[in-house]
Parts: sequence; structure tokens; C-alpha cells
Amino acid sequence: MAIHITGAPCSWGVDDPKNPHLPRWTTVLREAATAGYRGIELGPYGYLPLDVATVSAELDANGLRVVAGTIFDDLVSPANREALLRQTHEICGLLRQLPPLPTENGQRYAAPYLVVIDWGSDERHVARDYAAGHSDRAVRLPPAEWQTMVGHITEIAELSWKTYGVRTVIHPHAGGHIEFADEVAQIVADIPAEVAGLCIDTGHTHYAGMDPVATLRQYADRIDYVHFKDIDATVFDAVLAKRIRFFAACGEGVMCPIGRGVLDYDGIRQTLIDMGYQGYITVEQERDPRNTGSVLDDVKASRDYLRSVGFN
Repeated sequence: MAIHITGAPCSWGVDDPKNPHLPRWTTVLREAATAGYRGIELGPYGYLPLDVATVSAELDANGLRVVAGTIFDDLVSPANREALLRQTHEICGLLRQLPPLPTENGQRYAAPYLVVIDWGSDERHVARDYAAGHSDRAVRLPPAEWQTMVGHITEIAELSWKTYGVRTVIHPHAGGHIEFADEVAQIVADIPAEVAGLCIDTGHTHYAGMDPVATLRQYADRIDYVHFKDIDATVFDAVLAKRIRFFAACGEGVMCPIGRGVLDYDGIRQTLIDMGYQGYITVEQERDPRNTGSVLDDVKASRDYLRSVGFN
């Protein structure tokens, strides 16, 4: 099993690039390398500079390569279409100029990837976010708006692949409009494999009430990239009992280092072996960026645990 573990800025609390409490991007790269990672995601659009010389110099200084970029934005509103396509051009343009990670035999698509996540504008999204993790109370998108989202993802994926050779992967995400089992099944039905793949995130899958092992098996033929998280069971039960938004739950510590939570990583590892999965898996642990005191210990603990159970 040739699987390599990489990191992401969200483990340092980097989800909203406008958040005034974010650490410097150079700090994230330096600490990721210190914790033993050799690959990193760009994080949300606007966090790392888009200048290839600047980013390349810091990557080289820390022995890192970029595994993916992310569009984490409103995928539904027609008015946001041009912004989504501009982000696709700028992110993929940078990705294609950076030195690539090696490709393993059996890896379906080479890194880097473009991870696409729905996160609607606040005025239309807030009620949905408060229902994160609660399939029975979360309002689904009306069919016309769903089809608009499908159209936007399709345009992003075709642009990223045909112009830059970057594979787009759709990431179901707690609090977004692609979260629960019925929504994942629908997006897979509406967007064919030749257009885009899936990035299944073990933590978001559990948060949404699905079994990560069963979900990996169900979508084995669509999964091009994987994210690993773990969830503190006590905090999870507490936040689901409250009316709380997803990132507020992260601020309360619902995500924990890999191996310290409720997820079955022995089962996940065996499932990936059975799938023949090869390539890259990225560790994430969302948090409030003001809670950075343990971040280096946490990301290192996740890396060390995964190495101890057979991940490179």
C-alpha cells in the first residue's frame, strides 16, 4: 500500500482567509515540516500567496510539496459563477507551476487536486449550517438550485482538467449543501466520473451520520483523494445536542488527533487496502485559530499514529 500522509492549513484553524487570528502561512509550512509531513494543501483561496516564486521558495525551504488546492465557497448562487471560475484559473495556474509530488502505481489521478466544497453565502446558508450533523432537520436545496450547483461544479472540473490537467474532487462537508448520504449519492449520480471524482473525508462522513468504512467501500470507484480526521465522542455528543454551527463545534474541540477519537482507523486502513487505494491522504483537524497552543503537538500526534499503524 503506497499511501503518503500530507497536511493542511485547516489544522491550524485556517478555513476563512479573512479571519484576523490566522497564523502566518510560513509558520504553517514550517510546523508541518517539523511534524513530519512532506506534503501540504494550499488551504482556502487567498491564504497562501499566488506567486509561484514566493511559494516555491518556502516549500523548498521546508521540504514540502503541494498536494491540493481548495475552492471553499458558495457553489450555488449564479452571481458567484465568475468568481468560482477565476479561482479555478488562479489556483490551478499556481498548482501547475509548482514541483509535483510523485505518482504511485495504481494511483487513479496524479496530484495535485482541486478540492471543491460548497459553503454558501451566509444569508442563505446559516440555517443549513445550524443543522450540520442532523440529516432529519437540514433543508435540502430546491431542485433548480441543486442543478445550478451541479452546473458550477461541472464547469470548474472541466476547466481545471482541460486547461490545467488538474483533477477536481468533490468534498462532502458538514454544514454545506453536499453533506448527507442522499446528497452524496445525488451528486455522484449527477456528475459522472469522467468529469470529477470524490474526496471522502472520514470526519465529515461521521459527523453527517454515515459510517466512514461503508462510505469508502460504497464509493471506491469514485474516490480519487481522501481526508483523514478523528472526532472526540464526548464533545461530538455535546455539540449535536446544541443548536451550533459546524465551525463553532470545531472551536469546542470536536476534532481531535487521529487515533484519539471514535473513528475506526484499523477498519479504514483495511478498507483502503481492499480498494487498492494508492497515493495521498491529508490529515485535517479543524479548530479555532486562536486555539493554537497544541497544534504542533496535535498534527505530530496524528502523523506519528498513522505511521505506527502502517501509513508512510
